[in-house]
Amino acid sequence: MADPEAEDRKPQSDEARKAFGPSAGLAAPGSAAVDEDSSITSEFALPKGLAGAQQQQSADSSTTSEFSVPRGLDVTQAPPVEQEGSAFSLPATYSARQAPPAFTPPNGIPAVSLTKDAPWQDRMRTMLRMPVTERPAPEPVHKEDDSGPAVPRVLDLTLRIGELLLAGGEGAEDVETAMFAVCRSYGLDRCEPTVTFTLLSISHQPSLVDDPVTASRTVRRRGTDYTRLAAVYRLVDDLSDPETAISLEEAYGRLAEMRRNRHPYPGWVLTASGGLLAGAASVLVGGDAIVFVAAALGAMLGDRLAWLCAGRGLPEFYQFTVAAMPPAAIGVALTVAHVDVKASAVITGGLFALLPGRALVAGVQDGLTGFYITASARLLEVMYFFVGIVAGVLVVLYFGVKLGAELNPDAALNISERPLLQIAASMLLSLTFAVLLQQERSTVLAVTLNGGVAWSVYGAMHYAGGISPVASTAVAAGLVGLFGQLLSRYRFASALPYTTAAIGPLLPGSATYFGLLSIAQNEVDKGLVSLTKAAALAMAIAIGVNLGSEISRLFLRLPGGSAGGRRAAKRTRGF
Repeated sequence: MADPEAEDRKPQSDEARKAFGPSAGLAAPGSAAVDEDSSITSEFALPKGLAGAQQQQSADSSTTSEFSVPRGLDVTQAPPVEQEGSAFSLPATYSARQAPPAFTPPNGIPAVSLTKDAPWQDRMRTMLRMPVTERPAPEPVHKEDDSGPAVPRVLDLTLRIGELLLAGGEGAEDVETAMFAVCRSYGLDRCEPTVTFTLLSISHQPSLVDDPVTASRTVRRRGTDYTRLAAVYRLVDDLSDPETAISLEEAYGRLAEMRRNRHPYPGWVLTASGGLLAGAASVLVGGDAIVFVAAALGAMLGDRLAWLCAGRGLPEFYQFTVAAMPPAAIGVALTVAHVDVKASAVITGGLFALLPGRALVAGVQDGLTGFYITASARLLEVMYFFVGIVAGVLVVLYFGVKLGAELNPDAALNISERPLLQIAASMLLSLTFAVLLQQERSTVLAVTLNGGVAWSVYGAMHYAGGISPVASTAVAAGLVGLFGQLLSRYRFASALPYTTAAIGPLLPGSATYFGLLSIAQNEVDKGLVSLTKAAALAMAIAIGVNLGSEISRLFLRLPGGSAGGRRAAKRTRGF
C-alpha cells in the first residue's frame, strides 16, 4: 500500500529535479531512465527560455568594437597587400622548379678585376673603398708552410709599418692602404685597418664563426725622415709583388734595419740648410744680399735654440716660439740701427722655415678623403704651431715698437719683380727644404725642378696676369701635386718627397708676418685681414696639392675598370 506522503512528495521531487538537476541530490540512485534534460548539470545554467537569446547573441558576437562598420554598410575590402620582407627572402611567387630567369644589368654584372700592372697603392685603395663582401679573396703567395705565418705576427708587422708611415707624416688613407697591402700579401682576408692621429689598430676575422683577432699600436713620437719613408714604401712594394717571395722574418729584418739607419744628413748640414732656406725666402719677397745673410743667420740661430729646447724636453709649442724670435729680433735690430734694408724681408724669410706646410697639407687631405677625426687633430696641431710662431714674433715686435722701430706694414705692396732671381731663389728654397726633410739624394733634383715650376706658374699668373694670389697659389700647388704624383708612380714610391719641399716657395710667410705686425701696432683689423689671407693661401696650397694628386689618378690605368672605376671615399651626397 502506497504511502500518501510519498505521493505528495513526488511532484515536488520532479519539479526540483527539473529545476536543479540530478546534482542536487534529488535523483533516486540506481534509476535506469535518463531524463532528457540531464545535460544541464550546472546550477548556473540558463533556463530553457533564454537559450535562444544566447545563441542569437553569440551569432552577433563578432561585432564588439564601437569603431566597427555596421552590418548594412559593409563594403567589400581589397585583399591585404603582403608586407615587404627582407631583401634576402624569396618572393611569394617563387618556385624552385619554375624559377624566373635571373636579372642581369644591361652592362652585365660588375666583376672586380684587380690588375697586377697597376700600382699597389691603387689596388689596395680600391679594395679599401669596397664593401667587405665584394672584396676578392687574396692569393696566398707567401707561405712558409701549409699553415702559413702566425696571424698575430703578421698583424704586428703591419702595425709597425703603419707606425713608421704615420710618424713620417703620411696621410691616413695612404697608411691604411699600406697596412691593408701587407695583410693581403700574407693571405689574410677580412682585415680592417683603422688609423687615427695617434692610434693604429687592425682587426682580422678568419671566418664568420671564428673569433676576431685585433691588435693596436700608439704613435707617440713623430719625426721627419723621408729616406726612411721611401724605404718603407719599397718594403711594402716588394711584399705586394707576387713574384717576390719575402718571408716574415726577412720583412722584420728589413724593418729593423730601417730603424737602425742614421739620417742621411748630419746636424750641421740641416742647420746650414735652414739658413739658406730663410735667405732664399727673403729674396722671394724683395730682399738683397744683406737681407739674405741676415735672414740666414737668424734662422740658424733659431734652429740651434730650438734644438737646445728639444734636448731639455720642452714641447714643440715652445720650440717654435723660441725659433721664431731670432729672425724677428735681427730684423728689428737692423731697423733700430737705421740700416737701409728691408727688415720685413728678414723676418718673413725666418718664418718660412717654421711654417708647418706638410702638416697642413696632410690635415686637409685627410679631411677630403673622409678621415675627419685625423684631419681635425692635424689641423689642431698646425694651429698650435702657428700660435707658437705668432707668440714668438709678437713678443719681439712689441718690444721693437716700444724701442722706436719704424716697421711699415704697407711694405708688402712694394715687392719688386725679379723673375729670374726669384725662380733661382725658389729652386734653392725647395732644395734646402728637401735636405731638411731628410730626403734621398736621388729625389732632390726632381723636387728642386718641381719647386721652380711652381713659382714660375705662380709668378706668371699673379705678377704678369694680375690674377689673385689665392687662385694663383691653388693652380701652382695643383701642378706640384700632379707632377709629384706622376714622379712617385714612376718610381713606385711615396708622393711626399716630391710635393712637400716643392710647395715651400708658396707658403704664406709674408702674409703671416704683416698680419702679426699690424696686430703689434694696434691695427687689429688690418692684422686679421692679413692673417685671413694667410689662412686662405694655406688652404689653397693644401687643396691644390690634393686635387692635383687626384687628377693624376684619373688618367692612370686603374684597377677594377669594369666595376665602374675607382670608387670615391663616400657617396653620401650631403645626406
